[in-house]
Amino acid sequence: MKRLGILLSGRGSNFEAIADSVAAGRLDAEIAIVISNRREARGLEIARARGFPAVCIPSKGLPREDYDRQLIAELKSRDVDLICLAGFMRLLTAEFCREFPMRILNIHPSLLPAFPGLDAQKQALEHGVKISGCTAHFVDEHLDAGPIVLQAAAAVLAGDTAETLSARILKEEHRIYSEAIRIVLAGGWRIEGRRVVVD
Repeated sequence: MKRLGILLSGRGSNFEAIADSVAAGRLDAEIAIVISNRREARGLEIARARGFPAVCIPSKGLPREDYDRQLIAELKSRDVDLICLAGFMRLLTAEFCREFPMRILNIHPSLLPAFPGLDAQKQALEHGVKISGCTAHFVDEHLDAGPIVLQAAAAVLAGDTAETLSARILKEEHRIYSEAIRIVLAGGWRIEGRRVVVD
C-alpha cells in the first residue's frame, strides 16, 4: 500500500478530507506521517486523535535549506511514496523538490495559473473574476507552477467576501484533492507539456 506524508501548518481540513477518503476505502493508501512546522497547528491534534503518527518540526528561525533537510530526513525515514501539502505555508527549496520529483502534490485555492501565492481568494475578488476554483498540482521549485492534475470551478457571487468565497472553494478542494491523489498513485499518467494526461 502506498504511503502518504501530509505537511500542514494550520487547521488541516484538507488532511481530514484525505483521511476520510482513506477510511472510506476511496483512496488505497495509508497516512504514514503528518508533519507541521507549527506546534499549535490544529491539524496535529486531529492527526493524533485519529491515531496517525504526527510530529512538529518547528521552522521558526531556521534557514529554509536547514529546515527542508530535516523534513527530507523525516519523510525518508517513514518510506513516504507521495507528499501531500495540505495548507503547508512554506515555500519548499529546490533541494527538497529534487529529492521527491513528481512525488509532491499541492491543492491551491484558485484556477492556476491565475492568482498564485497567498490570499488567492482575495486576489480573485479584487480582480473581479466571475469564476474561481481550486487546482491540484505537482510541486516544483517554482511557486504554484507545477503540472496540473485536476481543477474544479467555483462561482464568484455578488456580495462574496474572501471568507465566503474561500468556504465555497474549500468544498471543491476537499472533493478533488483525494481524487488527484488517487490518480497519481494509480499510475498510468504522463506529462505532456504542462498537463497531466491519464492514459
